[in-house]
Amino acid sequence: MFTEDIINPENRTGHIEVIAGSMFSGKTEELIRRLKRAKLANLKVEIFKPKVDTRYSQEEVVSHDENSIHSTPVDTSVNILMLTSNVDVIGIDEAQFFDKGLPDVCNKLAKQGVRVIVAGLDMDYLGKPFGPMPELLAVAEYITKVHAICMKCGNLAQYTHRKTTEEKRVLLGEKDIYEPLCRKCYIESQSNIK
Repeated sequence: MFTEDIINPENRTGHIEVIAGSMFSGKTEELIRRLKRAKLANLKVEIFKPKVDTRYSQEEVVSHDENSIHSTPVDTSVNILMLTSNVDVIGIDEAQFFDKGLPDVCNKLAKQGVRVIVAGLDMDYLGKPFGPMPELLAVAEYITKVHAICMKCGNLAQYTHRKTTEEKRVLLGEKDIYEPLCRKCYIESQSNIK
């Protein structure tokens, strides 16, 4: 059950929802869907994204399917608190790129009665927990794990495989650099790199 499912808005309580998965799994698409539904319900909605994410737009959260919603790019998670007042719902995209303070910010907002919806990669290209996502998953009331389709075998994919030899942890890119893989194909691809 999500806050929008409650008939009496006076009973609305704050909570954290996390949408997690690999690249190309529909995380941002699901975030946009939930935020647009909240707007249809006449709730006051604010959306934030990390300033470093400039792949599709400077000021919009954009899915790979080119659906979009206006957002405010911020440098740090604390900026979210400073730019938020009198809102019902907060959306945060690309949470893995935020600093370790993001879970604390989300908890503060939820304690104030805000519905906080966060989307992000749960693992980096090495299969390691990414940024503040592990802590967000631990404190969230609701978690949605979404999957892509493995580009090698067609099974469900939960890993993001980097197709280049670049070793920087954060490397913005699309299908030219990344592909979703299932566990078996990811392990095979990693063993081919070494």
